[in-house]
Amino acid sequence: MVKKNIKQDQKEELKKKVEDLENHFKRILADYQNLEKRAKEEKQELIKSANRGLILRLLPAFDTLLLAKKHTNDEGLELAIQQLFDILEREGVKKIETLEKNFDPKYMECNQTVDGTEEKVIEELKPGYLLNDSVLRAAQVSVGHGSK
Repeated sequence: MVKKNIKQDQKEELKKKVEDLENHFKRILADYQNLEKRAKEEKQELIKSANRGLILRLLPAFDTLLLAKKHTNDEGLELAIQQLFDILEREGVKKIETLEKNFDPKYMECNQTVDGTEEKVIEELKPGYLLNDSVLRAAQVSVGHGSK
């Protein structure tokens, strides 16, 4: 009977060790999966950050093209601008709509106030853009001060 108890004790001890090892393995696996997920998220953030920097460096050239478009009637230029903007849109860039909108300091910078409907954007001086729904560059606008 003593031998049976010893075997039973050993069996219980081995069961406990197996259970502990299983739990340890599950924790390690969960830690590894969390690490993979975190690494993937960090990689995505790095890509977004790199894209953001590149797009910010391209915007002055884009502004120059838009300014040239105002002063010329060149269909080729308009096509090039549209193609460039289509590429930017595919990367998550959206233009901030400003004209005739209420001034919103989250998306706009007021460079000057002019005669016009109070708190309404009268003129867009430089377009603003969102990247994945966060402000990439605030729009620079003229805002009415209520004299009209």
